[in-house]
Amino acid sequence: MKRIAFLYLVTMAALAGCGDPGPEQEQQSAKGGVNYGGVFRINEEEDFRNLFPLNVYEIVSHRIANQVYEGLILFNQNDLSLTTGVAESWEVNDSTNTYTFHIRKGVMFHDDPCFPEGKGREVTAKDFVYSFTRLCTADPMNAGFWVFRDRVKGANAYYQSTVDGSPLAEGVTGVKAVDDYTLQIELVDTYGGFLNLLTTPYTWVFPKEALEKYGDEMRIKCVGTGPFKVKQVKEGDAVILERNDKYWGKDKHGNALPYLDAVKFTFVKEKKSEFLEFKKQNLDMVFKLPVEMIDEILEDLENAKGNLGYDLQISPAMGTQYYGFLQTDKVFNDIRVRKAFSYAIDRKKIINYTLRGEGIPGNYGFVPPIFDRGTNSAKAYNSEGIRGYEYNPEKAKQLLAEAGYPEGRGFPPVTLQLNSGGARNIQVAEVVQNMLVDNLGINVEMNVMPFAQHLENVESGKARFWRGGWLSDFPEPESFLTLFSSAHVPNSMEEKSLLNTFRYRSARFDSLFNAALHTVDDKERYALYQKADQQVMDDAVVMIIYYEENYRLLQPYVKNFPINPMEYRKLTDVYFDMSADSNKKTAKK
Repeated sequence: MKRIAFLYLVTMAALAGCGDPGPEQEQQSAKGGVNYGGVFRINEEEDFRNLFPLNVYEIVSHRIANQVYEGLILFNQNDLSLTTGVAESWEVNDSTNTYTFHIRKGVMFHDDPCFPEGKGREVTAKDFVYSFTRLCTADPMNAGFWVFRDRVKGANAYYQSTVDGSPLAEGVTGVKAVDDYTLQIELVDTYGGFLNLLTTPYTWVFPKEALEKYGDEMRIKCVGTGPFKVKQVKEGDAVILERNDKYWGKDKHGNALPYLDAVKFTFVKEKKSEFLEFKKQNLDMVFKLPVEMIDEILEDLENAKGNLGYDLQISPAMGTQYYGFLQTDKVFNDIRVRKAFSYAIDRKKIINYTLRGEGIPGNYGFVPPIFDRGTNSAKAYNSEGIRGYEYNPEKAKQLLAEAGYPEGRGFPPVTLQLNSGGARNIQVAEVVQNMLVDNLGINVEMNVMPFAQHLENVESGKARFWRGGWLSDFPEPESFLTLFSSAHVPNSMEEKSLLNTFRYRSARFDSLFNAALHTVDDKERYALYQKADQQVMDDAVVMIIYYEENYRLLQPYVKNFPINPMEYRKLTDVYFDMSADSNKKTAKK
């Protein structure tokens, strides 16, 4: 807490006196003291990859598409509890294997040329049947079948029929439209986390008309039901979303949502430049502080004057930064090599010096420690009970020698692949590179490439050793541990492995993980997840570097935008208050 408070004061002082509170925005008052109007401006360090719901599996695409599309269920942005979305209510049968959802009347798809006269039509249960059928269809555009595979009745059979080229006429038997506003989903077996899966992008609803008209172009041709709709896409430059005037949502005062006129995403690749744009009030928020500017901010503290004019939001994060090993590689299939790499890394030094205190050393399991803070004692995770890899260079050298490479002699050339965008990733990689040289005598080259190419290589098994990061899809350890399920590994190296990019197979892990999936009792389920997590660590599948903490800076006029451990962003309720009184003292921890 002392470190957080100090960083807070340093950052606020450095930003004090940076000019007017923001650009002049036309404001229209509404009930409850909120305002309509304004363009929310945000920058991402990486380009988005794909905005089509069935292909959204990286964070930048999610942050954009989450404003455009919706599913049956949403997250509450404050506490990540489940709340209603396109479904206004739902119930589960006594056997907890059949879910019935009641679709809101009057939810409209965005106006788009794919509809007659360009007018969006009402969403019905049949649209979810269509979207979920596409989810269970073998297609290069579909990365989400795992959500329903082995869980929803008839999902596997229908998927296989599409592989065979003869789709079953009855579709996915476990998904039925009882009537226009009632959807029923029947599971193969009890599965306690099913509602969480219905918050993922793969279960967002989209219209048949759009897919038939645009096909692969749906990566940028978006037709959803969300609070904003796509106005313009200039890849690598900007994405502009505009207000959906026909959105179904209203606030507690009866005001139509959203409040903002538009949202603009830019893609400046350098964190320092992004931060400077924020100081000029050309951006409304910054996510994560630029590590390379911390020293400058410390120096500015001495001369800081004026009121604290910006909000700093801090939250522990459901995020893990790691380096992955390809398990099928002739070098990294030796567990002694993988363990040697993990013992050779001083994670505390990386946090304290390279990252200036942002993050938690990755000495436990793959699931980040935030899950220790469960909603009740029965559900809380015990991260410290998992044996990870503390810094132990002598043990690292011993293991490498046992693998046949004493002091690194004879070790083949190794390339660490990582993505461009984000100075901190490269800075950390350089430190890891030096530690592997100093402690193991291994020379590691770095290959930095655009994010899309990086993912392509990792998924295709072309990268042997790479930098990765995982942010939770939903607040459950399953979201992290599913990356190690052998169910996600294709039978051929010629096929992409989208989730289990390590191509790791373990019968024990699968047994523990699958048992957890079908365990309703929280305490028992979390105990099984912990054992599965320990198995991943015992097998040294990944080299965990650190667990993330989220830091966000907001302009003082930005209201109703709470931070959460998933960095789940929904701009539906965000509004601007440009009045002088509201901006005098808005800085918060």
